[in-house]
Amino acid sequence: MKPVVSAMNAWTCIVVSVFAIVILSVIGAMFKTNHHAMMGSTEDPKDGTAVAGAVFGAVVVYGIFLVFCASQAWLHMRASRQGDIRLS
Repeated sequence: MKPVVSAMNAWTCIVVSVFAIVILSVIGAMFKTNHHAMMGSTEDPKDGTAVAGAVFGAVVVYGIFLVFCASQAWLHMRASRQGDIRLS
C-alpha cells in the first residue's frame, strides 16, 4: 500500500491526536464528576454527564485519527526501509 498523506503530516497528526486525547480525557473526567472548576459558575452547563459524553465522543474521533495517522507513518517507515522514496 502507498501512504495517502506525507510523513510530516502523519507525525504531526500523531502528536496533535495524543495531546488532544490526554487533554480532552481530563476535561471529560472533570465534567463527569461534576468538578467545581467545570460546574461551579452560574453560566456553566447543568448536566455535566451530558457534556462529558460529548467530550468523550471527541476523544473517540481523535483516537480514530491517531490510528489512521499511525498507520500512515508506519507505511512511510516501511517504504523508506525498502528504498521506495523518490524525490519528485
